[in-house]
Amino acid sequence: MKSRRLIPAMSTVILLTCGCATQRDNASMNQTIPADFFSTCERLDIQPTELILTVNVADQTLSLFEDGRLIKQFPCSTSRFGVGQIEGSNCTLLGLHCIAEKIGEGQPPGTVFKSRQVVGHTSEPKFADAKITTRIMWLEGLEPGFNQGTAVDSHARYIYIHGTGDQESIGEPASHGCIHLADKDLLWLFDQVPAGTLVWISKN
Repeated sequence: MKSRRLIPAMSTVILLTCGCATQRDNASMNQTIPADFFSTCERLDIQPTELILTVNVADQTLSLFEDGRLIKQFPCSTSRFGVGQIEGSNCTLLGLHCIAEKIGEGQPPGTVFKSRQVVGHTSEPKFADAKITTRIMWLEGLEPGFNQGTAVDSHARYIYIHGTGDQESIGEPASHGCIHLADKDLLWLFDQVPAGTLVWISKN
């Protein structure tokens, strides 16, 4: 696999409050970025990006922070097989990642992708339960030997943040390793976060 270089995304992004984005009640939100995120960045000599995404597997939530301040939190779905690093496990990988590529800009909600190419729409009966829809944010692991490299590589395992034809499953473990978001939340988030944004995935 070709090596890929992380370029931190430090450009200013204007975050607009959108009625279509699901924001959870403040009482249930994880209000801070986990300390392990910062210690891992320091260990790897990686500068935290202005925007940071965190995924909490226990709570099935994805949170967006800007300059350390919580902006929004969304229900998500991680793997129904639990967490794990090994290729072929269908588990969600933990640790520090970045958004390596963004795919699907401008496509309508419900667009179906196969090998990151548009192949149809969920309105078509044969694609009603499509696994990868709407938008794709392809993750790259940044921790050598843990989520980067042979047998544990997030990018080579095609771990995405993406939509799904099964919108009703959002909020419960349901994927084969990826992170699912509801279309309305995914569309909003995709427009806010640039490639290079750091993503922290933790058990809790």
